[in-house]
Parts: sequence; C-alpha cells; structure tokens
Amino acid sequence: MKKNNSQFSILNFQLILIACLLCGNINAQNAPKQWTLEDCIQYAIANNINLKQREQEEESRKIDLNTSQNSWLPNLNASINQNLGFGRSTSREGVIEDRNSSGTTFNIGLNMPVFDGFRISNTIAARKLNLMAATEALNKAKEDIAIGVASYFLQALYNKEILYIAELQANLTKEQVTRTEALVDAGRVPMSQLYDIKAQLAKDEVTLTEANNNVSLALLDLVQALELERLAEDFDIVQPEINDALEAHMRSVLPPDHIYDNAVSFKPLIKEQEYLLESRRKMLKVAQADYYPQLNLNASYSNGYYSYFGVEGLVNMPFSDQLKQNAQRGVGLSLNIPIFNRFGVRNNVRQARVGIFSQELMMENSKKTLYKEIQQAWFNATAAQEKYSASEKSVAAGQEAFKYAEERYATGRSTVFEYNDSKTKYAQSLSEQAQAKYNFVFRAKILDFYNGIPITL
Repeated sequence: MKKNNSQFSILNFQLILIACLLCGNINAQNAPKQWTLEDCIQYAIANNINLKQREQEEESRKIDLNTSQNSWLPNLNASINQNLGFGRSTSREGVIEDRNSSGTTFNIGLNMPVFDGFRISNTIAARKLNLMAATEALNKAKEDIAIGVASYFLQALYNKEILYIAELQANLTKEQVTRTEALVDAGRVPMSQLYDIKAQLAKDEVTLTEANNNVSLALLDLVQALELERLAEDFDIVQPEINDALEAHMRSVLPPDHIYDNAVSFKPLIKEQEYLLESRRKMLKVAQADYYPQLNLNASYSNGYYSYFGVEGLVNMPFSDQLKQNAQRGVGLSLNIPIFNRFGVRNNVRQARVGIFSQELMMENSKKTLYKEIQQAWFNATAAQEKYSASEKSVAAGQEAFKYAEERYATGRSTVFEYNDSKTKYAQSLSEQAQAKYNFVFRAKILDFYNGIPITL
C-alpha cells in the first residue's frame, strides 16, 4: 500500500507538470495577441531601424547606378545673354561707332561622349556590383536580426517552462502541507514538521514569483528586440510542442565541412565580399581609362538680336530678319589625348590594384571567419546534445530519489528537510533538462541557419 501511495504521488508530480504545460498552452491560445517565432522575425525585419538604414544604403546604390547609366546621354545646356552698351559700341558689322546699343543672344550647346576608354561601361558594371553587395549586406543584417529574435524567443520559452516547474513545486508543497497537517493530527509527526513544510511553501512561493518576473522580463526583452512601439499588456508568444528535441533536431547537426561547403556558396557575407571584389576590378579598368584618348561629339546653335539707339534717323533691322541672318550652327568632334599628367593616372591605377588586393584579403578573412563560426556552432550543438542526453538521465534518477524520499516521509522515517531536498533536486533536474533542451534547439537552429534553412519552430 505504501508503494502504491508513492507511485500515486510520483504520478501526481508528472500529471501536475503536464497540466501546467497544457494550461500554459491553453492560456496562450486564449490570449488576445499571440506571436509565433515566425511572426516575431517578420515583424522585426519589417520595423527594425538599422534595417531601414541599410535599405537606404541600398537605395543610394541604385541612384549611383542610375547616374552612371545616364552618363551616355548627351549633356544639353542653353544660355541667354543681354548686353547694353553706351557711347562707343561695336556694330553688327564689327565697326566701332559712337552710338548706344542693345544685344540679346542665346545659345544651345550639346556635348556627348563617343569614346572614353570604356570608363562609363566599367563604372556602370562596378556600380551594379556595389548594388548587389548592398543587397547582400541587407540580407546579412536580416539574418542577424532573425538569430537575435530566435534567441530571445527561446529564452522566453525556457523561462515559461521554469515557471511551470515552479508552479509544480508550489503545488506539491501545498499537498504536503495538507498531508502533514493530517499526520500531526494523527500524532505521527511533531508540529515542528508542519512549521518546516509551511516555511518551504513560503520559499516555493517566492521562487514562483521570481519565475513569473523572469517570464515578464524575457517577454520585455523580446518586445524590445522587435522594437514594438509600446509593450502591449496582452503580448505573449505561442509555445510550440517540443517533445523529443533530439529526434526532431538531430538531422541539423551535420559535420562542419559539409555545412561550410554549402554555406560558402550562398551566405550573404561571402556574396557581398565577392561582389565588392569584382567591383574593385572594374574600378581598376575605370582608372586605366585615363590612359586612352577621349572623343566627344559637340553641337551648338546660337542667335541674337541687336538694336541701336541714340542716333537720329537710325533704323534697326526687324527682329525676324535678324534671327534669319544671325543664326549660327555647328557640329564637331573633339579629341583629348593624354600625354603627361604628373603620374596621376599611374598612381590611380596602382591605388586601384592595392584596393583589389585588400578586398581579396577581406574576402579570405570572411571565409575563414565563416568556417570558424560553423565549427563553433557545431561544437556548441554537440555539447548541448550531450548535456540534454545527460539531463534525461538526471531527471530519471531524481524521479527515483524523490519517489524513495516520499515513501520514507509518508511512513515518518524522514524529515521535511530530507523530503524537500529530494523534491528540490528533482525540480532542479527538470529545470536543467529544460535549459539543455532549449539550448540544444537553439544551437541546432544556428546550424540550420548556416545551412540555408529558415529559422522556424
């Protein structure tokens, strides 16, 4: 009978834990506002200020590209001049006479590049690559946001599970208070044990309050990471079912070399460096363009109206007639041949080559950094996996110890302190298991992230 009571008590322990988890899920479902991990990541990406700044950088690169593409278009300008002359002035025929004059002239000039040593075409190519690099930098920032939000989200899930365990402890202690009162009334245990178990209940309630506060703080951290305008009182997260974390996420723990070979082909950090390197090579050709002659097409049209006054009997030619006679049109080509420019072009070319070499080093360093990060992520995931496996054994051992302690306490062969110590160790093993579980899930998600798999739960 004692054995059956003990088994019933341990079953109660497990049922209370399951009930707490289910209640948490039910409460989350009934909450006015629930956020999944995917919701959080999408909201953060859509509203993060740093990302908005990155988007403006990308927009700036688009404008730079458009400016370069328009460099092939002609440069067209117009000007109008109005002159008044008093005293001696030059006539329309070029003779200086004693008379006042007025002259209105206007000009239209066109200038268009015909050959510029491939400067424009290479500049366009370089700025296209800069735009692609800016896009990859934006994607890298989005990935960082997703990782950060996932970390806060899983921390909130962990704190919620710790809260459920704290509720479990408090509920079990309340049951023991009731049982101890019955034992005291029956004269089987001294009154001191009732005081001791009530003191333990007070401690459990303090722990429960702290756990509840930790959940609130974790949710606040998540809200701040999302950059919500204000903290909604009904903000909560959806708690996904993570039953067997090892079985569900073991496929993510792949060898580092396998993950790296895949990641290096598409990760935004590497693609950004590749595009920047190609852009540097195009800019070398832009610098070399100054070695070539430059050929431009020029066209112009000018006209004017002249009038004289202050001389009696002088009649000015009509405006329309002057426009017909004074029109000047011209089309021509201009060739600029570089001969000596104080070694400016040579040094620009050398500087461009230095930039290429520097960018090559940056790309190589980025690849090494990526490989180190993947190695570290794999090590963390395998360590978390081992810790989670060990925590399962610890929970099983703690459960057996608690079962034995409860049997002894029920028969009056142990003190409240021994019972509480066993219960606390069991609850601690459950807490460690929860921590190990969410740590392993997070580490597995990091490996998924490097392998190009979106972060989901």
